[in-house]
Amino acid sequence: MILKTALTIAGSDCSGGAGIQADLKTMTMNGVYAMSAITALTAQNTTGVRAIQESTPEFLKQQLDAIFEDIFPDAVKIGMVASGELIRVIGERLRFYGAKNIVVDPVMVATSGSALMKTDAVQTLMEELLPIAAVVTPNIPEAQILSGMTIETKEDMVSAAKRIGDSCRCAVLVKGGHSVNDANDLLYADGAALWFEGKRIQNPNTHGTGCTLSSAIAANLAKGFSLADSVARSKDYISGALAAMLNLGRGAGPMHHAFALQGEYAKEAE
Repeated sequence: MILKTALTIAGSDCSGGAGIQADLKTMTMNGVYAMSAITALTAQNTTGVRAIQESTPEFLKQQLDAIFEDIFPDAVKIGMVASGELIRVIGERLRFYGAKNIVVDPVMVATSGSALMKTDAVQTLMEELLPIAAVVTPNIPEAQILSGMTIETKEDMVSAAKRIGDSCRCAVLVKGGHSVNDANDLLYADGAALWFEGKRIQNPNTHGTGCTLSSAIAANLAKGFSLADSVARSKDYISGALAAMLNLGRGAGPMHHAFALQGEYAKEAE
């Protein structure tokens, strides 16, 4: 059996609920062979980030070369990248290898509120990675930073997505929540807006939801689904994980739930 492949480029979360660990679990659960290039080690759990140790640009380059020269990924998810130097390495290597199906999750602040991206790296992200992305997946606070707009309504979500997508030449999935709507997500692609309705699930265990959604989208793109179908399948996947209401700790992320229920969700992912 030949599996499709997906690569996550992100930071490690030692608690396993977000970052590289959540990405690898999600990609595996969604039926692809998962690989990783680590941009940073973090000492964190569901309540906060205690310390960050970045990879050097050269070491990150070596990781990417090792992967692309041996097992070429069918999709790439990019998560936490704290500095402009690392962003530039990623952009250069992905262009060099002609990577496809790139999903950028612009991780700027952890669910706990801890900053994960340096302020001067945001512009580099927009210049280096968004133009080569199939889709960028900001939540509302991140979309406000990328668009330079305040988002308070559904109409604001559309305007912000259009501004980001038109300026960076990529599709944009603005994730709902944050008191704007009932977890409805907006996909802006090819000049058109498409809403994905969702029901707000009262589950306090939200650590790693963004990582999980973007990784699931990458996995589905790797398997050949369209962008709209990949978003729909990934949204169903994460909603099912959150609705399971399982708990391993004070704020365990959705991948804990999905991993515990892997038999059920793995069948649905095929």
